[in-house]
Amino acid sequence: MIRKLKSGEYRIYSIKVNSKTNKRRNLGTFNTLNEAKNHERQIEYFKHLSD
Repeated sequence: MIRKLKSGEYRIYSIKVNSKTNKRRNLGTFNTLNEAKNHERQIEYFKHLSD
């Protein structure tokens, strides 16, 4: 999940909420939406690689 911050940067959050903190995990902050989408694709690739 990618969200735009007030600073204009884009941050990737995990889809699942942490049960202890009730918040989503920060998976990285990027200057452009294209960089964030590319990194999100890489995260999904490595998540399914271990299956």
